[in-house]
Amino acid sequence: MNFIAMDFETASGKRYSACSLALTIVRDNQITDEFYTLINPQTDFFWRNIQIHGIHEKDVQDAPLFPEVWQHIKQFYQPEQLVIAHNNSFDNSVLKNTLLHYGIQPPTYQTLDTVKSSRQLIPGLSNYKLNTVCDALQIDLHHHHNALDDAQACANILLYEAEHFGGDKLRPFINFYN
Repeated sequence: MNFIAMDFETASGKRYSACSLALTIVRDNQITDEFYTLINPQTDFFWRNIQIHGIHEKDVQDAPLFPEVWQHIKQFYQPEQLVIAHNNSFDNSVLKNTLLHYGIQPPTYQTLDTVKSSRQLIPGLSNYKLNTVCDALQIDLHHHHNALDDAQACANILLYEAEHFGGDKLRPFINFYN
C-alpha cells in the first residue's frame, strides 16, 4: 500500500487554528519518510487544547505560517493520493478550513478514516480512540497527541489492517475529499 497518514493539532476549537502537523509517508507497505512542523496559527490558544497536546503560544511564535508549510506538502494532496487519519473528519476539516482561512483552494484527494475501518474490522473494543486501537493491536504510541507519534500510529494501524484483512476489505472505506 501507498498512502500518507496525517495528523493535526489545533490551538483552539477553531478548525483553522492548526498549530502542528505531521505526515507519515508509506510506500510499498513501509514507512519511508516523515514530515513534522509546528505552525503559527495567528490565533489565541485555548487552555484545554494546550492541556491535550502541550503546545503553547510561545512554542510557535517563530514557526512558519500555514501557507509556507503548504508549499512543502501540497504535492501529497492529489486526486490519486490516499491520505488517511484517525478520525479523518477532524483532520480533513482542519486542512480545508486552514487553507480557506488563507484564501487557498482546498485540494481533492482520496481519504480513509482508521476509526471507521477499525470499528468494522476489529470489533469489540471499548472505544476506538487512537490509543485504545494501538493498545489492542500492540502498536507503539509514544506520546498521544504529538502529531508525529499520532500520524505514525495511524499509519501502523492501516498497515496492520491491510496485512491481516487485505486491501479489498479496506476499499469500501476510501472516499474522495473536497
